[in-house]
Amino acid sequence: MDKFTTITGIAAPMPLVNIDTDMIIPKQFLKTIKRSGLGVNLFDEMRYTLDGKEIPDFVLNQPAYRESQIIVAGDNFGCGSSREHAPWALLDFGIRSVISTSFADIFYNNCFKNGILPIILPQDAVGYLMDDAKKGANARITVDLENQTVSASDGKSFAFEVDAFKKHCLLNGLDDIGLTMEKVSAIDTFEKQNAAARPWA
Repeated sequence: MDKFTTITGIAAPMPLVNIDTDMIIPKQFLKTIKRSGLGVNLFDEMRYTLDGKEIPDFVLNQPAYRESQIIVAGDNFGCGSSREHAPWALLDFGIRSVISTSFADIFYNNCFKNGILPIILPQDAVGYLMDDAKKGANARITVDLENQTVSASDGKSFAFEVDAFKKHCLLNGLDDIGLTMEKVSAIDTFEKQNAAARPWA
């Protein structure tokens, strides 16, 4: 998993509330177990017509937001059914952070396990960043995980809270496998001791 320290990037404004996981990645794309390749189908039913043509009005289809790294979203982002494909699709598109007033719990935790930083801020702060994001590609937002701040393009900064363990994992690029590998020396020692004590096992 890639480390997350600080990013400065284009933020896509998505003020719609209750954006659920089926909107993020529709069910027909859940057959794969690969984390790559899902970005093209991110928000598929909002981005494309039934015959596969782009819908020009959708924010990620607009030239200013095609390379967005951040989404500023309405309340209750990531609600609905539990599907890890949702953060996979966001990450594969290039999204590294989502800012909202609230997230569904399972989606929120899945983000951290896949290298995405979900940030919860008060409504006035999200509204300020949403307005800033609407300025387009020239208005870049900075997300600083180390200092736990989000800064608008004019320099106005907002502090956010994040669990210390989740922060450690993102800063060091540690998913569940990475966390296990940190203990590889202790695991090897245990295996050797266990083999000596229980050779029949």
